[in-house]
Amino acid sequence: MSTLQCLLRAGRGPCRAAAILTRCSSTSTVQHEPSALTVTVQEGGVRKITLNNPQKRNALSLSMLQSLQKDISYEVNDMNLRVIVIAAEGPVFSSGHNLKEFTSAQGKAYHAEVFNACVKLMKTIQTIPVPVIAQVNGLATAAGCQLVASCDIAVASDRSKFATPGVNVGLFCSTPAVALGRAVPRKVALEMLFTGEPISAHDALMHGLVSKVVPEKNLETETMRIASKICQASRSVVALGKATFYKQISQNLEEAYELTSQVMLENLALKDGQEGIEAFTQKRKPVWTN
Repeated sequence: MSTLQCLLRAGRGPCRAAAILTRCSSTSTVQHEPSALTVTVQEGGVRKITLNNPQKRNALSLSMLQSLQKDISYEVNDMNLRVIVIAAEGPVFSSGHNLKEFTSAQGKAYHAEVFNACVKLMKTIQTIPVPVIAQVNGLATAAGCQLVASCDIAVASDRSKFATPGVNVGLFCSTPAVALGRAVPRKVALEMLFTGEPISAHDALMHGLVSKVVPEKNLETETMRIASKICQASRSVVALGKATFYKQISQNLEEAYELTSQVMLENLALKDGQEGIEAFTQKRKPVWTN
């Protein structure tokens, strides 16, 4: 059981939950486990999940993928949850898959389980109703780069770098290419995939892999500023907008406008859609029902 579950069972709301993800005893007391693969803090509508295995370069092992999936999915429909931030301990955001899990000793079935868990996680990030922000400080490679590309927003420190170097070890980054190829221009993606060479944070910004680059000392502040701004909007409106964006982005122009015109009508029919317009005309702050 996660710490968030423990705190809720102990009578604390999810917005007050702030502790290391860990086991909970039968008496609902929190027991800290420094070895937890992910650490979760939730406060003020923002759930921050930190990859917590710097000794292994925060590799996306099967266990790490499952832990991250659990943390992201936990009570994701709770109205108090507004934004998820994914960060990491240590100088490497994530080095991607743990290659030791891909030797012939593990077998094809295990390899498939790892890839399926990774695909499930990346799809979850884009299909849950709240925005997900990557807070990147350091190197993000292979599936780690895929994780950044899959997030809705990515804020990176100026010391960060991004690469898909699988080709250099005989394992082409085909699944990372799905997210990367949808985030940056095709020729940029293919150069990264064919050469494995890293790009700087500023190049990542120029090509659209990240949203913003800031000095390392400002990374936390800027990420939380964006998260706090999102928290000021209606949860239901943001959820509708996020789902629609990812649906229309793969459609042709005519289909996209047909879909989004219908969604605008649905948006207007929401209580928060009308509340926002009324608040604007009355020159007051809206009171969202979410």
